[in-house]
Amino acid sequence: MPVYNPPLRDMQFVMHEVLKVTDDFKGMPQHAEVDADTINAVLEEAGKFASEVLFPLNIGGDTEGCTLDKTTHEVKTPTGFKDAYKTYIEGGWAALSCDPEFGGQGLPLVVNQCFYEMMNSANQAWTMYPGLTHGAYAALHTYGTDEQKKTYLPKMTSGEWTGTMCLTEPHCGTDLGLMRTKAEPQADGTYRITGNKIFISAGEHDMAENIVHLVLARLPDSPPGTKGISLFAVPKFNAKADGTLGARNGIYCGGLEHKMGIHGNATAQIVIDGAIGTLVGQPNKGMQAMFVMMNAARLGVGNQSLGLTEVAYQNALAYAKDRVQGRSLSGTKAKDKPADPIIVHPDVRRMLLTAKAYAEGGRALAMFCSVLLEKVHHHPDEKVRKDSDDMLSLLTPITKAFLTDNGYNATTQCQQVFGGHGYIKEWGMEQYVRDARINMIYEGTNTIQSLDLLGRKVLGNNGATLKKFGKLVGALVMEEGVNEKMAEFINPLAVLGEQITKFTTEIGFKGLQNPDEVGAAAVDYLRVAGHLVFGYFWARMAQVALREIAAGNTDPFYMAKLQTARFYFAKLFPETATLMRTARAGSKSLMDTDAALA
Repeated sequence: MPVYNPPLRDMQFVMHEVLKVTDDFKGMPQHAEVDADTINAVLEEAGKFASEVLFPLNIGGDTEGCTLDKTTHEVKTPTGFKDAYKTYIEGGWAALSCDPEFGGQGLPLVVNQCFYEMMNSANQAWTMYPGLTHGAYAALHTYGTDEQKKTYLPKMTSGEWTGTMCLTEPHCGTDLGLMRTKAEPQADGTYRITGNKIFISAGEHDMAENIVHLVLARLPDSPPGTKGISLFAVPKFNAKADGTLGARNGIYCGGLEHKMGIHGNATAQIVIDGAIGTLVGQPNKGMQAMFVMMNAARLGVGNQSLGLTEVAYQNALAYAKDRVQGRSLSGTKAKDKPADPIIVHPDVRRMLLTAKAYAEGGRALAMFCSVLLEKVHHHPDEKVRKDSDDMLSLLTPITKAFLTDNGYNATTQCQQVFGGHGYIKEWGMEQYVRDARINMIYEGTNTIQSLDLLGRKVLGNNGATLKKFGKLVGALVMEEGVNEKMAEFINPLAVLGEQITKFTTEIGFKGLQNPDEVGAAAVDYLRVAGHLVFGYFWARMAQVALREIAAGNTDPFYMAKLQTARFYFAKLFPETATLMRTARAGSKSLMDTDAALA
């Protein structure tokens, strides 16, 4: 059976020693009094909930899955899921980072980020039920009317009601301009919504008494394409004026998708048959409001794969220390055993360190993004809000795609450590691989994220935001450039920082002549950018570790961090050279292939 121990020490290291988040909080009045001890205490209890309540349900939930009653359209979640959700509500976990105006605890988003990482490690399928609610909450909090906020946000904050995002339809995936769901205005100011949605995570379940669906639909005579899309709040049960449940609305589950993984979460086909909805935001401006949800979800999906990477690593490490097989090439290490533990073999260590480096680098990036998001919403300085929003816009597709690509790589490597036991269900590793593979697809495939990064976020403003991140890299290089002990981390980072400017300009010029050049380079480009970001955070983590060691700190944590940083820069970071070469190969070898693909 698999195991999971919340990585609280590493979370504390990133928050308090590398990012020093409480310094940022001092500049935001609502968080000025939040200190490290408070954060640590909350996360210690959060880790207990994840490891003791959710983790034991993971394999069983995957085996049992969800069940749809086609007569009532009700979905039963796996055994224990509903009880765990009740515990979650009673513990106040749903309200952790929500607005106190609506009953929230108002803690910084980085606390919620860490909590969700632990829950994703413990049980990603379960975590998606409350997880989708946060995106719906954010959209309503930003764009909802006072009446919508009064009706929905207190219940969503408490967790009594959950939320979804209903975008995709059977005939269109990412191209939402093709959607057909209709919204007919009514005399009372509401709308009657009719259409079909698919792939709706947590779209129907028995864990909460109501589900608030945020649905994209078209008004009569709306402009074609995405410019004619509006957003509506469509609850499963209509709410009465006093907040109690009213009549069942005309929105229900018509079927469940049979997926390769994440079986414990109900991925629903949603039928909307004249359901009553209310407009969120302005008519024909639904994509603007929906992007609040979509960007939150993209960061959330990156966090899902971060959680899977961590738990897969923990189990592979434990197995590698225990499993004896063969002898070390450099001489017997366990003389009292018939064979050495497989952790003595170089390639086993490569697989383990790959997962460790991707988990710890991903954790730093995810926390950094959560602090940026906090500044966007709460910093009193308009320039800080704008700069943080620009940076977050750049890092969101990287967080989604790079972390999920790495997560699939890492879980597969960890499965490989188990050898034949890796594809046997009771060890848990094959489930992590299946779940991680899905994360690369939904909330915008990783290729879509790559196109968004290169086409919109980088070339769209002539690299202005990329240069802002480059300034962070440049400042670190200037600070540590003459420190010989940092050379193995700073030198490759500085070189890539210089190379990526020329690399970006080159692709941009080629793209002006032929847009397919951008499409051909985008996936490779995102991974180069991802390594630039990871390289920056790994250099900062190495910097802190070296300073602690130099100060006489004998905690082995710092040496472990330093050794992992060395592995990352020696074995993973050099991938950038190959990626830049393949990106520069251009589109001809892809597009001039009609005979090959006939």
